[in-house]
Amino acid sequence: MSIDDLRTLVMRHAPGGISPTAIPGVLVSRMDESGSQDESTTGTVLAVVAQGTKRLSVGTTVHDYGAGQYLVASVDLPVSGRFMDASPDHPALGFGLELRPEVIAELMLSASAARFTRPARGESSPPAIAVGTVSPRLLDATVRMLRLLDHPDDIPVLAPMIEREILWLIMSGEQGATIRQLGLADSSLSRVRHVVRWMRDHFTESLRVDELADLARMSPSAFHRAFHAVTSMSPIQYQKSIRLQEARLRLLASPGDIGATAYAVGYESPSQFSREYRRQFGASPSEDVASLRDHSAADEKRSDSTRSLSTR
Repeated sequence: MSIDDLRTLVMRHAPGGISPTAIPGVLVSRMDESGSQDESTTGTVLAVVAQGTKRLSVGTTVHDYGAGQYLVASVDLPVSGRFMDASPDHPALGFGLELRPEVIAELMLSASAARFTRPARGESSPPAIAVGTVSPRLLDATVRMLRLLDHPDDIPVLAPMIEREILWLIMSGEQGATIRQLGLADSSLSRVRHVVRWMRDHFTESLRVDELADLARMSPSAFHRAFHAVTSMSPIQYQKSIRLQEARLRLLASPGDIGATAYAVGYESPSQFSREYRRQFGASPSEDVASLRDHSAADEKRSDSTRSLSTR
């Protein structure tokens, strides 16, 4: 198998943007332009790049990864990302697999997993996001997974087997520590993931680090170190990123009262909200939303023109 095989399959099955497939948990992506910085969340996912280069920023850490590389995210983190060299003639292409902790936990119980040492108490947590090189075996398994889309009757039987193969190869590889901890219920990464899920569900509430540490069943100092090691952010920075992303989505859907949006996402002061919004997105709330709407309208116009030309 070669990276060209992966490109061909993604081109065949990716209509544009990030799209789910008929295989549960498998995604394909095609981006035709580099675009501006995009704010989103990672989810827990394995992303293999078939073509193009992406830059992803989380906290103060920047990850660049391109064709023949993969990124693994074991915690759902707010990130900024952009494709560096995508165009209609050379689109960015990728394969994604949602990571299921229960499958990883099952693999960790196998006899072959005995060679993996559990992290020692006090050992620093692996980062939640890591980049690695796609091995020939991993590329082969990824291509075989996408080929199932051409044979849908085989998906229920073969897809779970190939999923386990892909996960095992990542677990055994250079970034294995990041993904292995997903399957360890008592790992520091799992404890941080538990707190992150709580924070996403309660992002409007006031934050007390001592209470979050209790939720993680860790001392405040150990929790703070683990949270930063995993997310590259402090708990307060994480909450701020989630609040601002939620505010941006609300303003895009209904660009009404900016003050009301600020209060809705947990801010006590509209002026503080506007300052932090500008710092995060490079423009005031009203300017940013107007720019995003103009960009979206231009994209829709280009899509309509493309569809019109294709029907002539």
